[in-house]
Amino acid sequence: MAYRGLIVDFAGVLSTPLGLSVRAWCERQGLAADAWRRALVEDPAGRALYGELELGRISQAEWNRRTAELLGGIEHEDLMGRAHAEVRAVPEMVALVEEARRAGLAVALLSNSYGVDPYNPYVATGVWDLFDVRVISGEVGLAKPDPAIFRLTLERMGLAGEDCVFVDDYPANLVPAEELGIATVHADGPGAAARAARLLGLPTVADPADTVDAADAADAVDVAEPAGPTGRDQA
Repeated sequence: MAYRGLIVDFAGVLSTPLGLSVRAWCERQGLAADAWRRALVEDPAGRALYGELELGRISQAEWNRRTAELLGGIEHEDLMGRAHAEVRAVPEMVALVEEARRAGLAVALLSNSYGVDPYNPYVATGVWDLFDVRVISGEVGLAKPDPAIFRLTLERMGLAGEDCVFVDDYPANLVPAEELGIATVHADGPGAAARAARLLGLPTVADPADTVDAADAADAVDVAEPAGPTGRDQA
């Protein structure tokens, strides 16, 4: 069938895996490489705090301050931005979105966010202006895998589920999309952009040689995607 819309996740799909940057930052700070994960995932207080951030119930600045305490009282100023300083956009995913837009498809960013002030990950990686529609969890008070956030995305795109393809790296987020009739692509390593392009009938998007390989990507997701209400997205 001819699809009319593309929906793309941010962390670990449109961006490089967060854990690669976080681990490097931890080591520069003299912390254990898994300190971020322990604070955000294994510590119940950290899990709850991230969930509040993801749904926009607290500001990123407050999250920075309170999470710095969980990390042993380190400097809190722009904590999220410092830990994510090495996160970059993935070139082949950017090319996929650009190709879809050129072909006349509606393109939407659907992201479980971690705040935008003082660190805006979408602006920092240069992807914000790629999209016609942006649905950010902290702005709408909903987060994947809640079906409501998918319905909201479709509503803003003006499309039915059957019209769209959704790319995400977390299997649990694909289930509600599929239940709404959205075709899905699991971004489980290099090749996801090319698979999505083929499904959409777009020119094949090549995977560059410098893309993180599948093993590195899987390892990074384990470390870099915290446990907010969706069970991951940061550490």
